[in-house]
Amino acid sequence: MMAATTESCNAVPKKAHLGIPEAVFVEDVDAFMKLPGNETSDMVLKKLDEQYQKYKFMELNLGQKKRRLKGQIPDIKRTLEILKHMQKKKETTDPMETRFLLAGNLYCKALVPPTDKVCLWLGDTAAQRGTVHRKVEQANVMLEYDIDEAQALLETNLSTATRNLDSLEEDLDFLRDQFTTTEVNMARVYNWDVKRRSKDEPSKSSS
Repeated sequence: MMAATTESCNAVPKKAHLGIPEAVFVEDVDAFMKLPGNETSDMVLKKLDEQYQKYKFMELNLGQKKRRLKGQIPDIKRTLEILKHMQKKKETTDPMETRFLLAGNLYCKALVPPTDKVCLWLGDTAAQRGTVHRKVEQANVMLEYDIDEAQALLETNLSTATRNLDSLEEDLDFLRDQFTTTEVNMARVYNWDVKRRSKDEPSKSSS
């Protein structure tokens, strides 16, 4: 009910916002209340509230996606820094001193000989996270890459994650506008009903 799109041959295409329906401002409440399905203000307010709750649910999901991306992007950047350091070391004979995460906050100090191979985690955050490890036996699935290939992959993933984060920011801004429009519509319909009731009361008293 609250979503509407206007198309014409000269219209500029709007950006799609992850299936978020656009809340159309109710300018003429009298005409709006005469539309099919808007028989009573209670029915209209219920529909508007349902739409508002859908927006809240969308906001929750988008917020979770945003937090995940904001956590993954620094991981990818740190991994790329490690790869650049390994690039410099692979032509030398000097081992690289590092620390491996064993469990929780427990790390193990290790010396890694120069190598041109790295392993990236596979799974939900595989390409997104891109944690670098030496080729070791692990319960988790890992895939071996040449350092150049791993760097190219992570740079692509960083670009994609950054682009997705920017898109999420735009979607959240658009969603906030829908919140505001829906709240204003609810207030206008409620005030319209109050005025209608106040007009009806004198006529009922006189009768």
